[in-house]
Amino acid sequence: MKPFKIVLVDFDQEAVPAWVEAALIKEGIAFVARKCRSSEEVVQYAGDAEVVWNFGSRIITAETLALLPRCGAIIRTGSGTDNVPVEEATRRGIVVANTPEAHSDAVSDHAIGLLFAVVRQVVVQDRAVRAGKWAVADCLPGWHLRGQTLGLVGFGLAAQLVARKMRGFEMNVLVHDPYIRAEVLAREGARAADLDALLAGSDFVLLHCPLTTETHHLIGERELRQMRPTAILVNTARGPVIDEPALVRALTEGWIAAAGLDVLEQEPPAPDHPLFKLNNVVITPHIAGYSDEHQEKGWRLSIEAAMALAQGRWPRSCVNRAVKPRWDLA
Repeated sequence: MKPFKIVLVDFDQEAVPAWVEAALIKEGIAFVARKCRSSEEVVQYAGDAEVVWNFGSRIITAETLALLPRCGAIIRTGSGTDNVPVEEATRRGIVVANTPEAHSDAVSDHAIGLLFAVVRQVVVQDRAVRAGKWAVADCLPGWHLRGQTLGLVGFGLAAQLVARKMRGFEMNVLVHDPYIRAEVLAREGARAADLDALLAGSDFVLLHCPLTTETHHLIGERELRQMRPTAILVNTARGPVIDEPALVRALTEGWIAAAGLDVLEQEPPAPDHPLFKLNNVVITPHIAGYSDEHQEKGWRLSIEAAMALAQGRWPRSCVNRAVKPRWDLA
């Protein structure tokens, strides 16, 4: 009988940790790892695999799936699945699993860190001191946190952790997420709101939604004009969730007060990006999910998903749970 086969077609590190392969082999799973450079190589190495495993590359396309007749699942190490053809996978009965728990704690920390950096004007103050200016009046913080309203667009694991970690500031928490259950909101002390009400009623708006066709440019000129002129926008989701030219205008013309961004529409950005000229924005290089433990967590959670699939069980996290899988899953 042919063993259950998993092929890792791309990964972030130079080499796969030895314990990863050992753990899979121990379970009787055939494992192959190749840094594929093209869809043709994906088909070459994974054409007979039950599971195709990928990190952040966009090497698995809708066209590729047609050439993977045995594939019943794709594992994406990480949270965002905009690099996976989820719709086509669902149509073909292919489960798409991811590992949001590997990054959610770090992402929540970073989102809060960006908010704090803007609220307390940390970056502006640092630049001033380094330039020899000990001028408090030039960079006074213009916000406070306690008792303010925090708006979370998307309420997955990272956003739930943000809400939990910010409880000490006694903030009102509004959530816009059409897929979240009422009991989850109640557990985290949050209230549901439609997007317009959240934008108009929040002092700080944090984006935590996935990038899909529905969320592309979810925050555009209309939405930015609905926000308070004193509001701060933080994005640790995906760059294209925001219409960037509209954001530049909003920050320049005072529709909103400031922004903290870990992601941009084009990465890396052009050296002359207009956001770089603005003092009311803090930018980091798509690093929110990184920490001293994210790599090991990513490997371990991916292995858990692989073992669950090999044993005929649903993985812990599945982004297309409505799929009719090629295999019977318990």
